[in-house]
Amino acid sequence: MKPRQKRIALIVGGLASLTLAAVLALNALDSNIALYVTPSEVAAGKAPQGKAFRIGGLVKEGSIKRQDLTVNFIVTDTAKEIPVTYTGILPDLFKEGKGAVVQGRLGTDGKFAATEVLAKHDENYMPPEAKHAVDQAQKAQAK
Repeated sequence: MKPRQKRIALIVGGLASLTLAAVLALNALDSNIALYVTPSEVAAGKAPQGKAFRIGGLVKEGSIKRQDLTVNFIVTDTAKEIPVTYTGILPDLFKEGKGAVVQGRLGTDGKFAATEVLAKHDENYMPPEAKHAVDQAQKAQAK
């Protein structure tokens, strides 16, 4: 092989390696991204099908039902409600009437199977996604 052919082969091999690395990195990022969707958008059918996503809002008063480590509750943006099932230990600050963001998948039965539950961390805090969802729902109801 001539030196020129070796250089071309080396450049082509390097470009192929970079392309493969970029494809693998983007694929890993895509599988780990969880989009945020409001309960109103989920009810309207705008939720990603077959992918994990997040919903946020307020935990409806009187909706928490515990059975061993499984907890059923409802997340609402004051316009629509989504039933949620979570198995595991909830954060200490998780309470009815307070803001929460849950991550998981929507089941075929319409229940949201959560894999992670995030709760507020002080008296005045609500996750930004949950606050936005509640504000949007209140604006829609006012119209």
